[in-house]
Amino acid sequence: MGVEEKNVPPKDEEISDSYDSQTGESHPVKWYRSTFYNSVILGLCNFLAPGIWTAMNSLGGGGEEKPYLVNAANALTFCLMVVSCFMGSVVVRFIGIKWTLIAGTMGYAPYAAGLYTNNRFGDSWLVILGAALCGISAGIFWMAEGAIALSYPEPYNQGRFLGLWLSFRVGGQILGGAINLGLNANRSEAGSVSYTVYLIFIALQALGPFAGLLLNEPSRVQRKDGIPVKLEVKNSVWFEIKQMSKLFINRKFLLIIPFICQAVYTEAVMFSYEDLWFSVRARALGSFLGGVVALIGGNVLGAFLDNKSISLKTRSRSAFFLAVGWQGLCWIWATVNVTEFHKTNPVYDWVDPGFGKAFALFLFWVASFQLNYMYLFFLVGNLADNDEEIVRIAGLLRGVESASQAVSYGLSSVTIMAAVGNIYLNMTLWAVAVLPAWLIVREVGTVFEDKKMEREARRLQAASDTE
Repeated sequence: MGVEEKNVPPKDEEISDSYDSQTGESHPVKWYRSTFYNSVILGLCNFLAPGIWTAMNSLGGGGEEKPYLVNAANALTFCLMVVSCFMGSVVVRFIGIKWTLIAGTMGYAPYAAGLYTNNRFGDSWLVILGAALCGISAGIFWMAEGAIALSYPEPYNQGRFLGLWLSFRVGGQILGGAINLGLNANRSEAGSVSYTVYLIFIALQALGPFAGLLLNEPSRVQRKDGIPVKLEVKNSVWFEIKQMSKLFINRKFLLIIPFICQAVYTEAVMFSYEDLWFSVRARALGSFLGGVVALIGGNVLGAFLDNKSISLKTRSRSAFFLAVGWQGLCWIWATVNVTEFHKTNPVYDWVDPGFGKAFALFLFWVASFQLNYMYLFFLVGNLADNDEEIVRIAGLLRGVESASQAVSYGLSSVTIMAAVGNIYLNMTLWAVAVLPAWLIVREVGTVFEDKKMEREARRLQAASDTE
């Protein structure tokens, strides 16, 4: 075999003689051990924890009358998440990926409780405490769910797994929006939402750890291709810290940091936009319809990314240009809108003239956020060299996301930044991020061959060697 042949990554059909990646013919699996089952459970955890969190924040400012206190609390949450994301692989080292995920769900209910007490009694101390507890746990939750989403599914199901998993997240937003719309349908003025909404959210988020118990440990997952799932960290704490630091400054990750930042910075920007310029019931409608739009967009993109009839190179580049192009359209539109709104100071209800132009932007924004989010996971999944690096790169991805959102929510607690400044700043971040990200994207499918398939081949070889 020549040198050229040795460097060619294995094709799907070469990974297992008994498996056809296109037809799905495979080893029989028990439904409660399947990757589909685990994607549903992971999605349920996402629905009950960050999904309901998103539902509250997609009401604008956590549903409060003004967004500034909640934006400041969210900044604290994301600051603490930077640390907990970075230490995620260390936590996995001691308690495993499943229990890391479970522990990560435990801080969300106190966050909802803080919003409830502030909404009903005007107390702010639990908002801050709840935000802190959420930040400590959410960082390891984000890292764990990202690593699971990148490791559990068969290669031909990666995009659909991501789409289904993230659908549950926006499902939380849809449910929250529907509940809130029902309770506030007659409120055509600005203000805070009904406190009854938060009681429902607290109850749902308290179920998160119990849902996590239903997830299979990696060793118990049964895949259709028969390849075992390996998702564990055995190295020392110091070794993991060093490897995380080395990966962070590696070119393949360093160049996509601006792209990660501009993508997630948008969340606080679009939710503050919704809170400042719309009535209570219009915000509830935005939360509901935004989730529907994200659900459709994410799953369509997931199906496209799984399409093996199109080369990895083409899929990667096409999805990238779709994500950045859509985002650019939103920033131009937003700049025009808020420049006008800052002068006229409107509060749009759905019966008001001009509502369509203002409200449609929010829906386009939500769709753009979901496309960027989906694409980021697809991209980093094609950068990790081995199974341990998946845990590390998921932690770094979520850590950088958290740092960007901490800054975004922090600045959104300042009146002028929430109104107009953050939109101008986010548009600048988007413009700066495109070129560095492209330098990595153009290497996916060329310099970077199919990393997912390479990892699968090593797992299969390892499994064969132990038989």
